[in-house]
Amino acid sequence: MALTDTDFKHFEKLIKVTIEEDETLVRKDDIKHLPSKEEFYEREDKIMNELKAVREEISILSDTNRKINDQEERLEKVEAKLNIQTAI
Repeated sequence: MALTDTDFKHFEKLIKVTIEEDETLVRKDDIKHLPSKEEFYEREDKIMNELKAVREEISILSDTNRKINDQEERLEKVEAKLNIQTAI
C-alpha cells in the first residue's frame, strides 16, 4: 500500500499539532533574549577576572592582618619588658 498526498497532508497536520502542543520543545522565541555564545564567554571572562582579583586581594589582606597581629604581639612583649604603660 503506497502513501498518497492526502496521507502526507494528514501526517503534516498531525506533526504540526503535536509540536504546537509540546511545551518541552525550545523555540527561537524562547531563547531570543539569551546572550550569544561569544557574549556569554565574554561576560564569564570578566567575572572570572574579577573573582581572581578578589581572591588575590583577600590573600594580601589576610597576610597583612597576620603581620599586624605579629607586630602587636611583639609590641606588647616589648612594652611589658620595659614596663611601658599603653595609652589605650
